[in-house]
Parts: sequence; C-alpha cells; structure tokens
Amino acid sequence: QVHLVESGGGLVQAGGSLRLSCAISGRTRTTYTIGWFRQAPGTEREFVAGIHWSGSSTHYADSVKGRFTIFRDNAMNTHLQMNSLKPEDTAVYTCAAATDYISENDREYDYWGQGTQVTVSS
Repeated sequence: QVHLVESGGGLVQAGGSLRLSCAISGRTRTTYTIGWFRQAPGTEREFVAGIHWSGSSTHYADSVKGRFTIFRDNAMNTHLQMNSLKPEDTAVYTCAAATDYISENDREYDYWGQGTQVTVSS
C-alpha cells in the first residue's frame, strides 16, 4: 500500500555533491519517520540519516555527520543532501518509512524503496 521511490543518484567526483529524494505515496498516515540507508557491494546495509515523523529531530551516522543533511519539504518528499562526497560513500541508497522513532536498525522500518545508485570517483 505504501510505496517509496528514490531519485537523484548518479556519478560524481570526490568532493562533489548530490541530492537524493524520497517520494512516498499510498500513505495511511500524514507523515512517517524516514530513514536513509546504504549498502555497498559486499557489505551489510547501514543507516545513514533519519528524520522523525514530527520533523522535530534528525539523526546521522558518524561517517556522514557534517557532510549530509536530511530534510523534508512536505509530507510526501524527503531529501538527503550529500556534500563533500568521498569514494567510500559509493553505495545503493534506499529510503525507508517507519511509524515511530528514528532507529539505526533497519528492522524498525516498515516500508522500503528500490534504491538509487551513488558512485563517487576518486
């Protein structure tokens, strides 16, 4: 019923920027907690950033803190601004929706998008 679609991925040089977007549809509530996760080849999926459904708080992984910003411009669209990108940021980035607090545990999220590829060249 709930669907999420990511966009904005691509190829960028180290030090560059990208903005990812997450569009949610088929909502059964007005807003959701949104988390961004990423997975590089041969690695487990890891939490990147999250925003509480109320918009009152955000949380970031230590590896991206100070470089990435998560924000919501309306109930349907959540974005991840990625600056000062590094080759180690290369991964498939996926957004997910939850009905409660922000969590780094992907099991706490109920709905998932298909992912968008981000490749950072060195």
